[in-house]
Amino acid sequence: MVVSALGLSGRRGALAALRALGRSRPSQQTGAAACVWGLLRSDAAAFSSLHGVPSVGFSLRALPTTASWVPAVRCISSTPAAWKTVEVEVPSMGESITEGTVATILAQPGETVEEDSVLATLDTDKVSMDIKYPNKTPGVVKEYKAAEGDTVTVGQLFAVIEESEGGAAPAKKEEAPKEEAPKEEVPKKEAPKKEETKKEEPKKASPPPKKPEPASKPAAAPGGAPLSSGPRPERRVKMTRLRARVAERLKNAQNTYALLTTFNEVDMTALMDLRKAHKDAFLEKHGVKLGFMSAFVKAAANALETVPAVNAVIDGGDIIYRDYYDISVAVATPKGLVVPVLRNVDAMSFATVEKTINELGKKARDGALSIDEMAGGTFTISNGGVFGSMLSTPIINPPQSAILGMHATNIKPAVVDGQIVARPLMYLALTYDHRLIDGREAVTFLKRIKEVIEDPRRLLLDV
Repeated sequence: MVVSALGLSGRRGALAALRALGRSRPSQQTGAAACVWGLLRSDAAAFSSLHGVPSVGFSLRALPTTASWVPAVRCISSTPAAWKTVEVEVPSMGESITEGTVATILAQPGETVEEDSVLATLDTDKVSMDIKYPNKTPGVVKEYKAAEGDTVTVGQLFAVIEESEGGAAPAKKEEAPKEEAPKEEVPKKEAPKKEETKKEEPKKASPPPKKPEPASKPAAAPGGAPLSSGPRPERRVKMTRLRARVAERLKNAQNTYALLTTFNEVDMTALMDLRKAHKDAFLEKHGVKLGFMSAFVKAAANALETVPAVNAVIDGGDIIYRDYYDISVAVATPKGLVVPVLRNVDAMSFATVEKTINELGKKARDGALSIDEMAGGTFTISNGGVFGSMLSTPIINPPQSAILGMHATNIKPAVVDGQIVARPLMYLALTYDHRLIDGREAVTFLKRIKEVIEDPRRLLLDV
């Protein structure tokens, strides 16, 4: 049964049809929707007494509804779908992580979402992760049970989605502006629109320089509560969970480990000549540029085989010697320091190392690293040289026992065969846990890396 006010003669007919529709059985109402327009002004009082709806501010959205009869403005639907509610919970965040902070809500209430649409992002102790809409059937975001900045736990109800069993997303939110059609007919609203167009005409030349100004203001001043104003302003910004966790772990490392750092200087001439001679062929064959990180990763793996104590870890009253070589590479991101892991680097080629580092680095900067990609690691390499650092003392990444710090390569005078010549030199720093690693072992380890970098042929000959 389909009823339209345009197809009836007189207000009595319209009201009679509405009474019949209201008294009909739910099964008869299925597949029918009443669309009434013009009845609002003439019969608002009668309709109010009929259905118990206030006549003031009356809207067709206030019509009595059943499970399958939903009147809509200016439309007739013969097969309205049945909506069902989908509850989206906070997903698992990985081993040992039970809670996170809602960083950003991306899909606002009323927006349509599809399978794998990102509803919000969470900040955890290790990585940022997405909460996605899991169902194949599209739906509309009804409400969130947590706001930005709230702490949520695994399995907690996070969002409620209205989903259509028929496969179409609900259109309730899209019909809202249609109800305001009669309000748009007021001439008072049209007048300012004309004035705005007139005012915009002479200012067409000025907007281009003015538009970049608002874009730069929020970038320069991220969200934060102002602490003071005047010539020396301050603001307070809440620390991210990742930053707080990194700070806690590094401080615990200082408090727990007997940290000691040894240094050495490496001549980069041979490695730079090797790269210069083969970088084009390497790029053409492997599709990735030949950098310095692959050489240092391979040299570190070789040194870990030579000095097993650097690859070991203290566990209570025992020492665990690990006969595999998973090297973590420190990557700086806007939210904090992350250390994705390259696994079994002793079996990797230079090309595989470069490709893996590029992939993990991009994921880290995009906040797309998974927990598994950061878990484990037996040794860490930190390259402060990309930022121009000349020398530093890196802090161990727990529960590892040592970390290698790379620095900037600078042209300096060096003595070669009794002659003073200019050479590209880099300072290397190895911070280690002196409870486990003796000075002899630490120096031997760093010296081995120096030997391999200064003569990469050693890796080929295993000498």
